[in-house]
Amino acid sequence: MSKKNIAIVAGGDSSEYVISVRSGANVLKAINQELFTPWLVRVKGEEWIVLDGENKLSDIDKSDFSFTVNGQKCKFDYAYIIIHGTPGEDGLLQGYFEMLHVPYSSCDVQSSSLTFNKFFCNNYLRSFDIPMAQSVRLITGEKYSSEQIIASLGLPLFVKPSAGGSSFGVTKVKEASELVEAVNKALDESPEAIIEQFIDGKEFTVGVVKTGQRKLVLPVTEVIPKNEFFNYESKYIPGMADEITPARISEELTLKVQALSSRIYDLCSCSGIVRIDYILKDGIFYFLEVNTVPGMTETSFIPQQIKAMGLNMTDLLTDIIQSGLKN
Repeated sequence: MSKKNIAIVAGGDSSEYVISVRSGANVLKAINQELFTPWLVRVKGEEWIVLDGENKLSDIDKSDFSFTVNGQKCKFDYAYIIIHGTPGEDGLLQGYFEMLHVPYSSCDVQSSSLTFNKFFCNNYLRSFDIPMAQSVRLITGEKYSSEQIIASLGLPLFVKPSAGGSSFGVTKVKEASELVEAVNKALDESPEAIIEQFIDGKEFTVGVVKTGQRKLVLPVTEVIPKNEFFNYESKYIPGMADEITPARISEELTLKVQALSSRIYDLCSCSGIVRIDYILKDGIFYFLEVNTVPGMTETSFIPQQIKAMGLNMTDLLTDIIQSGLKN
């Protein structure tokens, strides 16, 4: 029986392009090549290409998600999506694969679209009594009153793009005079901004993966940024944050946040590997966001948590792919 062709789809059109490319290289390395034939597919705007190392091997035929090598047409049997941001995390790529009946690794169209918009996701989960900061949503061009926002949410506060990741466009606002610039910065990344009440606590993150074979809630990671909050530098520059897995919290708090993460995963109808971020204050975990295509670089949280649990990345990816191929 011939091995299935697996596309590792990386790149994308957001500020997270470079991180996605690094994640894609790490996933490619972890695929079991005795079971599958993995190919690295890089997507950027209209250019969709198959790579051999850093060299272009072929263009992708978008009409059927295939490519030609040595005069032979090859169709992909499965897509492992590792694009952070658009079009891999917001439901666009998922819709394309649904139309072509190509199984893929991540959450479906509806789940991806919901979780990608922080404000919509917050308000959906708020209806299930998930604790979180109060927030205000602003749309590009919308008039707003800095005084009213600050009166409602207090200072300091956080301004974030409503759709985006890797902490691009995020500002901690301490003075009223900084708010307008922070909103403009967030709106450069996304057509909507979300302004959130500041919760003074410690940051934690939990990975969850559920397939036909396994239902796993991974160990909790405690995040201690050297900067004022967990920004892009803290995430991706070595030494800019201490990341402790498993987190230095009680078993009771560990089980509490793991159960909450499993519940949020199910409420949002997630699939594949998902990471959920929190702030802990006074024994309460306040929800921050769902990452449906979390970073998979060697230093990212999910690989750390998989290792801490004594699991093998290759085996886990095999489970995810085989589960998708069966459905």
